[in-house]
Amino acid sequence: MPASSHPPSCADVIARRLHDEGVRHAFGIPGGEVLALIEALERAGIRFHLARHENAAGFMAEGVHRMTGAPGVLVATVGPGVANAVNVVANAAQDRVPLIVLTGRIPEDEALTFPHQVFDHQAVLRPLVKASFEARPGACGAMIDKAVRLAADPRPGPVHVDVPTSVAAAPERAAPPPPRARLGPAAPAPGPALDEARAMFRAARRPVLIAGLDVLAEPGAPEAVRAFAERFGVPVATTYKAKGALPEDHPLSLGGHGLSPRSDALILPFLRKADMIVCAGYDPIEMRAGWRDPWDPARAVEFAAAPPVHHMHHARRAWVCGVAAGLAALAEGAEPAALWPEGEPAALRKALARAFAPPDAWGPGQAIATLARLTPPDAVVTVDTGAHRILLSQMWRCAAPGRLLQSTGLCTMGCALPLAAGAALGRAGARVVAVLGDGCLDMTLGELATWRDLGLPLTAVVLADDSLSLIELKQRADGRPEAGVAFGRSDYAAAARALGGRGVEVGDADSLAAAYAGALDADAGFSLIAARIPRGAYEGLI
Repeated sequence: MPASSHPPSCADVIARRLHDEGVRHAFGIPGGEVLALIEALERAGIRFHLARHENAAGFMAEGVHRMTGAPGVLVATVGPGVANAVNVVANAAQDRVPLIVLTGRIPEDEALTFPHQVFDHQAVLRPLVKASFEARPGACGAMIDKAVRLAADPRPGPVHVDVPTSVAAAPERAAPPPPRARLGPAAPAPGPALDEARAMFRAARRPVLIAGLDVLAEPGAPEAVRAFAERFGVPVATTYKAKGALPEDHPLSLGGHGLSPRSDALILPFLRKADMIVCAGYDPIEMRAGWRDPWDPARAVEFAAAPPVHHMHHARRAWVCGVAAGLAALAEGAEPAALWPEGEPAALRKALARAFAPPDAWGPGQAIATLARLTPPDAVVTVDTGAHRILLSQMWRCAAPGRLLQSTGLCTMGCALPLAAGAALGRAGARVVAVLGDGCLDMTLGELATWRDLGLPLTAVVLADDSLSLIELKQRADGRPEAGVAFGRSDYAAAARALGGRGVEVGDADSLAAAYAGALDADAGFSLIAARIPRGAYEGLI
C-alpha cells in the first residue's frame, strides 16, 4: 500500500489492526453509514464480500474463522442492518466465535433531530456481546485493540464496535498503542483439590473424557485430548461442535452426542456406569434437556474456560483453566492401567453403529450414508439445523476437529450455505459441502447468488421433504395436531440453475451418488443436488 502524507482515519486504524490480527475477509451489506469502513478495510488488504443478508454475512465470517483462527468481521449498516444481525451475533456468543461486529451510526448530534432508521445499537446488542464500544476520535487504536483481545480471549465471543460516520472519516492523530498480548491458558493451581482429583484418576478403572466446544478455541487442546486418551486408554465422547477432537475412527472415540434421544439411550447409561468423568472444555449449551445431571458429581472433575454457572451438570472439583494444562496436571504421577476390563467402550461403539446404520429403504439415512462414503476425508462439511443435522451428526465420522461446522449453541436455521462460503474462502483449495433441509434453503436461497459470485467449487445437498421435519416429530411425540410444518414443493434444482449454478434432483441412493460424484469433480462454480425424501422419513431415526 502506498504511503500517505495524511494521518490515517479512525476507520483506517480499525482496519489496520484487524489486518495485523490476520483478518483478510469481511462480510456484510453496504449502507451509507459504513462506506468509509468498507473502503478502509479494502485499503488495508481486507476483502469485503457482499452477502444477501447480515445473518448470512456473520456465518460467512465464522466459516473463515474456523479455517484460519483469525477473528471474523461482520459489517452492518445503521438501523435495519444491525437488526438483521442480531441472530448471528447471539449465535457467535453461544458458539464461541470471536466476531468483530462493525456498525455504522448516525452521529449523536444529528440523531437528536433526525429519527429515520435510528435506534440505540449498543442497547440492542449489549446483552449479546462481550463488550460494546463507541468509536471516538483520538482513541480508536486503543478501542480496536481492546475489542480484538476481548473477542479472542477466553471465552471467545462477539464484540461490537459502533462507528459514527463523522468519526469513521475523521483523522486519527493519536498513535495506536502496542497490541496487547493474547492471554494464554492457565493451569490448575497445586493444592489439596488437585491432589484429590489425581487420586481419583489413579484409582479409576472406568473413566470417560467428555470434550466440548471450548476445546476448539484453545490451540493444542485437541492434540492434548488425543494424547491423554491414548496414554491412559480413556474413551472420549464429544459434543457435536467438538466432533473430531479425537478422530472418530479411533477405537477410543465414542462419537458426538447432544440432541439425539436414540444415542442418549446408549451413551447416558454408559456415563452412569463410569467411575470418573473428566469434562474437558465441555459446556452443556449444546445439549438437550436429557443431559441434565447425567452423572454423580462426586465422580466428576472439570476443566472449563469460564466458571460453570449453567447448573446443567456438576463436578466435585472444577478449574477455570486451559484444557491441555488441566489434563497434564491431572495426569501427573499417574500410570496407564487396565481400564474398562469388560470391554464396554468397544461394545458401545458397536451399539451406536447399529443404531445409526442406514435403513434399507431410501430416505435421509441412506442419503447421509451415501454422502459420508463419497466425501473426501479432508473435506469441510457444513450442516444446517433440523432433523437432518441430528442424524448427520450421529452418523458422520470426523477425522479432525473443524471438519463439520454447524450452529450448536443457538441451533439457528440458515447457517449451512454461508458457513460453507466462509470455509471455502478461509481454506483455499478445500472441498466444501453444505447439507441442509428444504426449510433451511427457503430461508437462505439468496445466498446461492453469493456462491455464484464467489465462483468457488461449492456443493449443496438439500434433503427435501416439504416439511419442517423436526418440529413435526415433536408435535407427533406430544400428541399435538400438525400445524405450521408443511409447505409447498419448490424446484430447487431449477432455482440453482437460474442463479448461475448446476442443479439436479434425485430420488434414490444411486442417482445421489452419481450426482454427488459429479459435483465433487467440478473445479469452479456451485452445484446443488435436491434429494427428494419421503415425508415423515425421520421417524425412529434420531
